Amino acid sequence: MFAYSEWQLLLGIVAAFLIGVSKTGVPGIGILVVPLLATAFGGRASVGAMLPMLIVGDIFAVRWYHQHTQWKRLTELIPWVLAGMALGAYVLWRLGEMGHRRDLLEPMIGTLVLVMLALHLLRQRWGGQLAPHSVLGIASTGTAAGFATTVSNAAGPIMGIYLTSLRLPKEQFMGTSAWYYLVVNLSKLPIFVALSLMNPAKPMITVRSLLFNVAVIPVIVAGVHVGRWLLPRIPQKLFDEIVLILAAVASVKLMVG
Repeated sequence: MFAYSEWQLLLGIVAAFLIGVSKTGVPGIGILVVPLLATAFGGRASVGAMLPMLIVGDIFAVRWYHQHTQWKRLTELIPWVLAGMALGAYVLWRLGEMGHRRDLLEPMIGTLVLVMLALHLLRQRWGGQLAPHSVLGIASTGTAAGFATTVSNAAGPIMGIYLTSLRLPKEQFMGTSAWYYLVVNLSKLPIFVALSLMNPAKPMITVRSLLFNVAVIPVIVAGVHVGRWLLPRIPQKLFDEIVLILAAVASVKLMVG
């Protein structure tokens, strides 16, 4: 129906479920979705296919956790995020204009995810020293998050470091990140559509990908309910370790082709 192979559909369905879980219960698991979709659909196509799925999950997260949002933390970050998004959009446009046979976003995404994994590990060991509380820290965090979310939907670990460094309670973490991702992801939608129209040979979003997005909505909904149920129950440390290992393996695969 969607002209995708069974293997692509399987990876896409798993990614849709993990997106739902990450949005409402286990944010760290979202890092696994990026290499999964890039493996299934290719780097550039995966970024566009992932965005509508993220927005569906964001809507549920905002609905359930909006009352815990810390707006001050968002307003000081958003201007820098917008700057990073502009840079990311330029990079996507330039890569789309290049005639490389291999999708250059695949190794880029792989590298970004590995960097994000390294930041996760550094935060666990030196979290206090990595806290981005200064003006420079906020600027660099926002710019990096905006760039990463635009080119690969992989800003989760950066935002995780920022919000965790603020020592927000779990509910405030979820509420603040929920509104952040909903606003940013909705802002990216016209950018991806414009890039698709500017370079129809290498579109970010297609009718085929949108049909796939619609088809996996029930899977995302199942994931958000599982995530909400898991939040107070799952042993987070063990779960994060498994996710990080799987993400690292998938990222290396993207880098080496």
